[in-house]
Amino acid sequence: MITTIIFDFGDIFLNLQKEASLEAFRKLGLDGPNDILLKQNDLFEKGVISEMEFLESFQQFIPNTPVYKIKEAWNQIIGDFPLYRLEFLQMLSQKYTLFLLTNTDSIHIQHFEESVGMSFYTDFYRCFKKIYYSYEMGLRKPNPDIYTTILNQQDLNPKRTLFVDDKKENTDAAEALGLQVWNLQVGEQDVVQLFDQKQLSF
Repeated sequence: MITTIIFDFGDIFLNLQKEASLEAFRKLGLDGPNDILLKQNDLFEKGVISEMEFLESFQQFIPNTPVYKIKEAWNQIIGDFPLYRLEFLQMLSQKYTLFLLTNTDSIHIQHFEESVGMSFYTDFYRCFKKIYYSYEMGLRKPNPDIYTTILNQQDLNPKRTLFVDDKKENTDAAEALGLQVWNLQVGEQDVVQLFDQKQLSF
């Protein structure tokens, strides 16, 4: 029986606008990500480099673009957070122990909080026993260590723990450690269909 659920954040609760961010960068003269920027993103999401170091790395490719414009384009990915998902989560938190585990960075989290406002994000955070951000942990999914860290810290039984994520490499890594998983298909499924997808009860 599932007693604990670990949720991803982006495209599970918060809608992501990936194409909007790519288009914003195209307007600045950057035609998509490259190996250097992908590596910098990995380091930033693990908290290895600072916000300024990350933003300035874009200036190798768009040297005449001010940092604030780069930050604006970076934040275009943050979309809306439908209220019905928060209400579902609040209901869920009455029966299950919930955790949030997300590959993210300080820029996106700050922008999310500013976008939804204190009342909303406080209600959201209150649903979870603990929130795990990759940039605070120094680890990113699908590194197995990120899952074992939570399992060990919280003394969780993998067989009674469900992990929900939209990326198959992340759910595969969790499943290999014995967790129950739901690889949610963005655009086809919604987190509020959880009880339909998994044998859970309320």
